[in-house]
Amino acid sequence: MKQLKLVRIAETDGATLGVLLFDGRPLFVTLEDPWKNNARGVSSIPDGEYTIRKHESPKFGLCYAVDNVPERSHILIHAGNTSDDTQGCILLGLQFGELKGKPAILRSKDAMILFMARLAKDETAKLTVYNFTDLRCIQ
Repeated sequence: MKQLKLVRIAETDGATLGVLLFDGRPLFVTLEDPWKNNARGVSSIPDGEYTIRKHESPKFGLCYAVDNVPERSHILIHAGNTSDDTQGCILLGLQFGELKGKPAILRSKDAMILFMARLAKDETAKLTVYNFTDLRCIQ
């Protein structure tokens, strides 16, 4: 099973920014909602270990769902650029930027194509989410 790490590196009023690592190498940038006590649809998910699995979304097409999020469901990893696109999900991109004065990630559709190709043979994978202050993220 593939092991992925999401290391959150910054939080603003409007977004939580991170880096997604495959086999210890940073390949993607991420954007999530800021932490709002795990509130549905408006908060990032808690730090921890999760299983992700292939999922066919009516809105986003083939993507990955994040399972076993405490008190939450329908958390996806999908394309999008700003916190307007997240609704509690994890967005993937290839670079950080700004759109309409908001923190953003760019080239998100390209990132999803690469992400899905990296996991093409994997129905599931392990995702560990860390805050950059957690030194376990560098192990």
